[in-house]
Amino acid sequence: MSLLSSKFKEITDNCPVSAEPSLVMPTSQMCTESQFYEQVYKDACFEIKEQPRSHRKQWEFCYIIQVLKHYGLLRSRSSGIGFGVGEEPLPSLFASYGCKVLATDLDVSDAANKGWVATDQHLRTKEVLNKRGICDEESFNKLVNIDYVDMNNIPDNLGKFNFTWSSCALEHLGSIDKSLDFIVNSTKLLKPGGIAVHTTELNVSNDVLTIDNQNTVLLRIKDFNNLSRKLVNHKDIALSPFNYFAGYQPLDTHIDLPPYSSDKHLKIAMAQYVTTSVGIIVRKLF
Repeated sequence: MSLLSSKFKEITDNCPVSAEPSLVMPTSQMCTESQFYEQVYKDACFEIKEQPRSHRKQWEFCYIIQVLKHYGLLRSRSSGIGFGVGEEPLPSLFASYGCKVLATDLDVSDAANKGWVATDQHLRTKEVLNKRGICDEESFNKLVNIDYVDMNNIPDNLGKFNFTWSSCALEHLGSIDKSLDFIVNSTKLLKPGGIAVHTTELNVSNDVLTIDNQNTVLLRIKDFNNLSRKLVNHKDIALSPFNYFAGYQPLDTHIDLPPYSSDKHLKIAMAQYVTTSVGIIVRKLF
């Protein structure tokens, strides 16, 4: 399809990291077909009680899980805070490892205005986070708490954590600038050595024109390059190198059109652009 243009290949080929991305050794990377065949992907799906499928939203959960495993953060007495969690299975899974978890989402009125409540994408009660029974009830009740937090205005009294995460949330903050600011601001909640891991939308068809200043924005490679430059002034945090390899297998070049499929859903058409999921890792150095 012409939307997935040769211009993007030109952009990615000129990036410093262009080898096939892997979940075994994760960095900041795109969702590609080969990652669905890795054993660690299947293992992560098993842990959240899902059948593996070629869907980028499932990949986002598996990517976050694998990043936290890679850095040794899914362990007893570790702590994490999630943003825009909705009804994700991740808080329950992390608690099953012995992690203390604070799961956050918009307050009900703001979420209702954005349509998240009507579509069952909002955190209503703590119990919905363990509806799959991933964590035993006693541990879940002891280790998981919920709060309502505006990602554009993170309060200072939430505490410090070993990790923070968000899945498919930061592109809904109102603008690309707000999305990038959130990535930086989320690191303020980390203890030294902590990891922030987020997934969001990456425009793979245009590095100039995109969707911005709307309810859903599409970030570009240039935006992540701007983030790298912004972090130069933050000596205490480091952005994991980006791997912009977009993949060349059949599903890597397939573009899912509305109404979207529950499978074969890696790259999708949104307005006049093609977008896919990308993961970002930021580490708190000291």
